[in-house]
Amino acid sequence: MNKNDIKLIIIILIIAIMILIVIAISDNNKNTKKALIYYDNNLIKTIDLNVEETQEYTVEGYNGEVKIIVENGKIKVDEENSPLHLCSKQGFIEKNYESIVCLPNKIIIKITSDSQEQYDTIIR
Repeated sequence: MNKNDIKLIIIILIIAIMILIVIAISDNNKNTKKALIYYDNNLIKTIDLNVEETQEYTVEGYNGEVKIIVENGKIKVDEENSPLHLCSKQGFIEKNYESIVCLPNKIIIKITSDSQEQYDTIIR
C-alpha cells in the first residue's frame, strides 16, 4: 500500500462516519411514539408519548372511568373499576410490542412508533 491508498481509505471512512451521523440524527427527529386507546375495538384517543411532563387522562370503560398516566414516554393504567384490578397492576409500557389489555373495561392500549428499530421481530 502506498500513501494514496491510505489517504483514500481514510477519506472513505470519514464519509461513511458522516453519513451514519446524519442518519442517526434524522431518525431521532422522526421517531414519534403514540399510544392508541381503543374501547370495544374502536379508537377513542391518541396520546403523544414524546412529552416530558406527567399527564393524566380519563376514558370511559365498560365498568366506569379508567385513569391513564403518561410520563417520560411511558404509559400505564393507574385506576380502574374491575374485580381484581389487573389493568393497573400491569405497570408502565413503552415499546411497540407491548400493550395493556383491560378486558373487564374493554380497553386496549397499544404503542405505535414511526421507527421500526423497536420491533422485536417482523414477520412477512
